[in-house]
Amino acid sequence: MNSPSSAIAGWRKPAWIALLAAASVAFTLGFACATPLAAFAAIAALTMTRRDALLLVGLVWGANQCVGFGVLHYPWTVDCLAWGLALGVIALLSVFAAEFGAKRLIGRNGILASIAAFLAAFAVYEGLLFLTSIIVQSGVENYGPLIIGRIFAINAVAFVGLLAVSKLGASAGLVSAHSGQLAETTGRRG
Repeated sequence: MNSPSSAIAGWRKPAWIALLAAASVAFTLGFACATPLAAFAAIAALTMTRRDALLLVGLVWGANQCVGFGVLHYPWTVDCLAWGLALGVIALLSVFAAEFGAKRLIGRNGILASIAAFLAAFAVYEGLLFLTSIIVQSGVENYGPLIIGRIFAINAVAFVGLLAVSKLGASAGLVSAHSGQLAETTGRRG
């Protein structure tokens, strides 16, 4: 028979994933092409196992694409579909970057680890998008300082908000206070 604590633990992960997926829909409606996928990659790497983080970022990307094509009427062109696929792959790679960025610091300083995770995810996300733009010779002009600054600000604010929601979720029992791949690496378990 399942104990009440295992029943609570059983709904935590799906509830957290659903909450973040719903937040991604709100971000997509508000920012369209500037959805903060790097912020989601970082928060996922900090709060989930690698498998769950990749699943979440895949769901966030999928929700972004569904809203984009279904509600915001992105064009159904080969170019647009290819860029959508590239965004998904790059967002998944950003999870690994966030994990790598935070791994050395998570046991020493959670704030610095969170900042490192976010900066690594953002750098890989934007860097790979820029590299893709160079390779396909499309949209390089979208990487000027003002545009990248705006995208960074959107991602940073989203990350801080998602981190705050994570902390509130931990205090409410929705998210384990020390969950995720990074916590498991340092021997802490939620």
